Parts: sequence; structure tokens; C-alpha cells
Amino acid sequence: MVYDCVIVGGGIAGLQAAIQLGRYKHHTLVIDSNDGRSVICRSYHNILGYPDGVSGQHLRSVGKQHAEKFGVEFANDKILKVKRQKETFILSSQNEREYVTKRLLIATGVMDRIPPFNSLYLCLGKSVYVCPDCDGYEVKDKKTIVMGSGNSGANMALTLSYWTQDIIFINHEQKTISDDVKKKLKEKNISFLNEEIMEVMAEGEYFNGVRLKNNEVVHGDRGFIAFGGNEVRSEIGHQLGLERLENKHIVVDPRTKMTNVPNVWAAGDVVAHSEQVTIAMGEGSQAAIWIHKSLIQ
Repeated sequence: MVYDCVIVGGGIAGLQAAIQLGRYKHHTLVIDSNDGRSVICRSYHNILGYPDGVSGQHLRSVGKQHAEKFGVEFANDKILKVKRQKETFILSSQNEREYVTKRLLIATGVMDRIPPFNSLYLCLGKSVYVCPDCDGYEVKDKKTIVMGSGNSGANMALTLSYWTQDIIFINHEQKTISDDVKKKLKEKNISFLNEEIMEVMAEGEYFNGVRLKNNEVVHGDRGFIAFGGNEVRSEIGHQLGLERLENKHIVVDPRTKMTNVPNVWAAGDVVAHSEQVTIAMGEGSQAAIWIHKSLIQ
């Protein structure tokens, strides 16, 4: 079985590309490990057509159904290795399978560093957020707790001061905050605590605050996560010699979304851009258009 295109990653970019390629009648396979950002986000608030928000789970479900209407296949698997063999690519998986394809689209995304508190996950996208461009508006005039680490957390608190003046930054990992950032926090009247969080307090999807290791309770209406060091999932691209930035994001042609390696494209958060659902969707569609052009030449 040789596919016209294999898409690695079944998030927003991968699904949009799959829909487009399916409509082009190309034999397409989406390989997804089901552990991306869109799996855990319970609501996106800045997407056209969804004024009350839409969950990543819903977008993934309807996107998969949409793609399957056009014959796109799906595999629940994780790609570990990829190599080029003449005019095709051979992908080896965690399930000890091999997939062969003429074209490859990498849409593996990134994953935020999220602290392991079970009560936190129901809140993601509802009352606890990770992206100020997506959800800064959601903390407007709300008492907001930034759970983070060092300068990454402090800078998130500074960014959110555009929307609310009631912010507490909890430096959970107690990493160093630079003097100039401390000065900016003081100027914005943002308090910070160098204390470890022991518990995230929530009632279902409603965040209420945190309990610290010293047993102090800090109440809040909204939460933000900012630990830095997000995982950019571009390793299979690196195996093929794709150009990457120092932060491991893949570099693509802005028009075609093709990488520096012929017949390999990348789209979505794994690419160097502002990590927005709407941009990922557009990049997936754009990549698919140029994959189609290459297949019919």
C-alpha cells in the first residue's frame, strides 16, 4: 500500500489538510497519537462561527467524520522513524507498522508543559488557559492566578495585565526571575509567590484557586499556565534533515508550506508561527493545495 499522502498528526492542521486532500480524491492517511493540544482544550473562544466557544474534542470529532466522507483513512499510532527511499517515504511506528507514502505532511504540533494536577484538565479552555492571544480576553477584570515558572510565568503575568489588574503569579518551580522582570512586576503591582503548588482547587470546569505547599490557599477566578519549555514535536522532520529554528519549529515556504526537503510539508503549531487554531487550519488547507499540485504534475 503506497499512499498519495500521509499526514502525521490529527489535530486541526492535519484534519483540515485531510479534508482538502480527500476532496481532491487523493489516497490519504492520517496517523494520530491522540495526545495533542486539541485533545485537551475544552473550549476555543476566538474562532469564526463559534461565539460561545468550541472544544478541541468537537472539532476533532467532526473533522474526522468530514474527512472520512471523502475516503480519508485514519490510524491511531505514533510515528517514531521516517526515511526516504527513492520516490517514497517509509514511516515506522510505535505499533511496529510501516507506512509508505509519496508525500508527507508533518502536523505534529506542540505540547505545553502542564503541571500534573488532575483537577486542572477539566478547566483547560474553560477557566484555565495557556495562550494570551487566544484567551487573554477571558480573564478581563477577573482575579487571575498565573501558575508558572521563572521569567516565563512572570512575563505571562505582565502580558495579562493588559486585561486585568488583579494578578498573582505563583512561581511553582521557584526558578530565578531576572531583576528587570521583577521591576516590571512591581511597576504593574503584580504580586508573586515563590511557593510550590500542592493542589489546584476546582469544581468541575470552574477554577477556584490553589493550595500551596505551606498550606496557604490563594483564591482566584481564572488561571493561566506558563512554565515555558513547550515540546515542539518536530523530531521526525529532523530525521529527514528539515530546516528548524533553534526552538525546533520547522521552517516552511510561506506560500506553499513545503519544507526544504522536497515532497515534505509542515503545517500547524509545529511550524514557526503564532500557534493559533485558525492559522493552523489555514496552513493545513494551503499545504494540501500544494501537495495536490505536486501529485498531478
